[in-house]
Amino acid sequence: MADKGHQAILVPRVKLGTQGLEVSKLGYGCLGLSMFYNDPVPEDVGTSIITEAFNNGVTFFDTSDVYGPNTNEILVGKALKKLPREKVQLASKFGLLWNSNYNFTVRGDREYVRSCCEASLQRLDVDYIDLYYVHRIDTTIPIEETMEELKKLVEERKIKYIGLSEANPDTIRRAHAVYPITAVQMEWSLWTREIEEEIVPVCRELGIGIVSYFPIGSGFFGGRGIKEAIPENSPLAMMSRFTGENLEKNKIIYSRIERLAEKHRCTTAQLALSWLLHLGDDVVPIPGTTKIKNLHSNIRSLEVKLTEEDLKEVSDAVPADEVAGDRLFQNVIGMSWNYTNTPPRVKKDS
Repeated sequence: MADKGHQAILVPRVKLGTQGLEVSKLGYGCLGLSMFYNDPVPEDVGTSIITEAFNNGVTFFDTSDVYGPNTNEILVGKALKKLPREKVQLASKFGLLWNSNYNFTVRGDREYVRSCCEASLQRLDVDYIDLYYVHRIDTTIPIEETMEELKKLVEERKIKYIGLSEANPDTIRRAHAVYPITAVQMEWSLWTREIEEEIVPVCRELGIGIVSYFPIGSGFFGGRGIKEAIPENSPLAMMSRFTGENLEKNKIIYSRIERLAEKHRCTTAQLALSWLLHLGDDVVPIPGTTKIKNLHSNIRSLEVKLTEEDLKEVSDAVPADEVAGDRLFQNVIGMSWNYTNTPPRVKKDS
């Protein structure tokens, strides 16, 4: 459906978890400004998109030291110089080391936690990071060791709140016992819903907010791979959901969402975002884009109203057993929450 034209709307604010962090109900994921979907955008383009997001009520920005690597934090830091810092909720992450060709290793030892945080503060050129995530779980050490160092960083006021990304229920509980977790960031979208059975109930039991990354299905529900080609150098070109027979099967799912979007007088991406936005005030999607037009369109997803019957109809249009292919890094130890068990903590003799 054609864009209605941009008119500013009020982006509501919500409490992300029960630890006191308040954010815009829709965030902005900065990853695509530096890598992954496309080549890096020029600095002036990247900073202008972040500024435009803020001017339209989006105050929650998500980056990581591995994006670029490092260059995304520098870009975000430059954008923040144009904004009132106290009105921005800045999230960054550590724990992933990018080797080459999207080969990663994971670290969560004390020394690495501290060195990463201090390096991120320098690149971002800020005094503190609002929400600091363990980007991936180091399966070689107890999660308690990572959390204890993060707790010290909170006490030193270098970070305000702690988050986890791609952590399983046991890891979440153990981490939360050391210091309260404010948010868990997980892949959650119409075609990636595995967390609904185990992760979401644990988060709600413990009062932890849920941040949804890839909320439009890595762009699939916006037409990526269907109406827009995927660059050969993008990791999505290696993702089985976007290739061969799997993509042809998934196009059937897209066509169903397309029909429902027409019914609700919105775009397919807006419908995918609205579906998530209706799942609770504790759910905050962080879509990313490199286009101002798409940014405005994503924000307008807040205007799409869905009843319980509508939500069921949208959910039923994407049956889990009909989604062809795996999500990115689904079966990689340490990269997916299904494979993030950490060793038990060894109690010292008293």
